[in-house]
Amino acid sequence: MTIKEQNTSTLERGSGEALWKQIASELENDIKTDAYSKNGQRLPTEQVLTARFKVNRHTIRRAIHSLAEDGLVRTEQGRGVFVNTEVVEYPLGRRVRFSESLSARQKSPKGKILSIIKGNTPIDVREALGLKNAQSTWRVDRLGFSDETAIALSSHYFCTERFPELKAVFNETSSITNALNALGVADYERKETRILARPATAEETRLLELPKGRPVLITEGINIDTKGAAIEYSISRFAADRVQLVT
Repeated sequence: MTIKEQNTSTLERGSGEALWKQIASELENDIKTDAYSKNGQRLPTEQVLTARFKVNRHTIRRAIHSLAEDGLVRTEQGRGVFVNTEVVEYPLGRRVRFSESLSARQKSPKGKILSIIKGNTPIDVREALGLKNAQSTWRVDRLGFSDETAIALSSHYFCTERFPELKAVFNETSSITNALNALGVADYERKETRILARPATAEETRLLELPKGRPVLITEGINIDTKGAAIEYSISRFAADRVQLVT
């Protein structure tokens, strides 16, 4: 479903309420009832809206300006008008837990496993985990949701020698914390986190349902157990307009 581009106008001309206010109200209703609006969807063009409501562009612009003042939309020069998404604060500290962080902010977290693969380990991952050249890792790719909206695509690496049963356990729990707990890691904390940003790849754009050209915020993190041994290396790509990283 998309924001309506063509319909029979419901404007009441001569009612005493300005046409731009009626248009703003109707567009606001479209935004709040459209399933994809929370993903930063672009509104129809001025040309489409003038045809829909049978008004001039000035009236449409006044309605859009009103929606922007209320924080519902934003105008990006040369690209159009986009629905504003609710920004989720995501804390980065000694304890980084996806579900706990979102639940603490009255959000409903959910994770979807995309793949669990055993294979060769990239050099930077091997160095971060302190592995020997011959040691392999599990790579767990996961899509994280907040209130049904995809906000993070993450890849998690674990040593297969230390966690030989990780794939089976993870398939049952779908939770990193619960899986590690079942495998004997009662607790763990973040040793370090690096933050960077770049344009989203085609795959990231598809999975996170991003408008073309949107960037992603990236965190690269190392988690250690209570004895200080590195147990996980993660790379998380966050939708930049949906998440605010807080340190």
